[in-house]
Amino acid sequence: MIEMKVISKRFGKVDPLSIDSYIKHDGYKGLEKAISNHPSHIIDEVEKSKIRGRGGAGFPTYIKVRALSKEAGKKYIVCNADEGEPGNFKDRMIMENDPHSVIEGMIIMAYATGAEQGYIYIRGEYQIAMNIMKETIKQAKDKGFLGKNIFNKGFNFEIEIRSGAGSYVCGEEFSLIESIEGKPGRSRTKPPFPTEKGIHNLPTLINNVETFANFPYIITIGGDKFAQIGTNSSTGTKLISLSGNVKKKGLYEVPFGTSIRDVIFKLGKGVKDDRKIKMVQLGGASGPIIPEYMLDMSIDFDRFENFDSKTGTGAIIVIDDRFDIFDILLTNMKFFVHQSCGKCAPCREGHIQIVNLLNKFINHRATEKDLMSLENLANVIQQTSLCGLGQTSMTSIISSLRYFRDDYFAKVRY
Repeated sequence: MIEMKVISKRFGKVDPLSIDSYIKHDGYKGLEKAISNHPSHIIDEVEKSKIRGRGGAGFPTYIKVRALSKEAGKKYIVCNADEGEPGNFKDRMIMENDPHSVIEGMIIMAYATGAEQGYIYIRGEYQIAMNIMKETIKQAKDKGFLGKNIFNKGFNFEIEIRSGAGSYVCGEEFSLIESIEGKPGRSRTKPPFPTEKGIHNLPTLINNVETFANFPYIITIGGDKFAQIGTNSSTGTKLISLSGNVKKKGLYEVPFGTSIRDVIFKLGKGVKDDRKIKMVQLGGASGPIIPEYMLDMSIDFDRFENFDSKTGTGAIIVIDDRFDIFDILLTNMKFFVHQSCGKCAPCREGHIQIVNLLNKFINHRATEKDLMSLENLANVIQQTSLCGLGQTSMTSIISSLRYFRDDYFAKVRY
């Protein structure tokens, strides 16, 4: 099997509502090892591991951790569990199946950086995960893993739950910060970045659920050993949310370097009714749409960047030959029209115009000038939007124009 279970190794084996069950399966061993060392040692291990953020952007994690550790005064640790990207469900699965791994990862990072307050920002629709995480925090505090003088080291750390109200844009780090502060979820200009000025303008480290869940494992086995998993540029494993027209949908964990085709056909057992694949969307609604001949591409940060893409959050949505690419694009763009916070004009107005142009193609009323307008507008929205919503929402349009251009010409009226 091509699966390699690291983050998901306890799924189905531990009771998510029992800290004793977690401890029985080597839970909090990473924290015990971490806290027996100097905080700088933890950061060095994270750097050696070469782990990159699992939330989508793939930013080297140690850079943010080291930056926060150098800041003085009060600091915050934030777990971004606002999993609003359509097609993704990995973070929910972690919180519902192995919640203490997230808490343990946050405590390790708090110790490494000197932070004393943490937040888990969970999307409002994840009520089961929210209830589990609340109970997990309570149990961790009762056992002395949270609170005052943890492990008698004079180290203090508390975690609170915050919830979104269904806003997609709150998955963007500054919108998330605004929401935690009790303000409307709208982004800020940057720099400064959160590690300099985050919550209440104080230094803040924000990482994804999956990223935090990796830290106990990194500390337990060591950064060098972790770096041997996956590829040189993309170490460790990746949780993949596989959905769409596949026989066996689900969450899978594979080492970086595994091909997209292997995930679809070896883990997902291929396409339903053995139909042909028309396209695959990677990362969710804001990810690229690629044709079948590109499926041998490996899941790797550098490899994806060669195609003007990112590994994203790990979603793979398989779409067979019954579907028209314009139906997929229109659904995506209507979603972004609804989710835009409205703060910046390129995103607020641009998505509406994109929808209008797509409808012209669908109704065979588009001209070559409309094709040029669509391409130019998509690039403007991507390059000038304030936050990640507008900066990534055009990825499906731009990639489809690159790989499915004949589909556009077939709709053009001459």
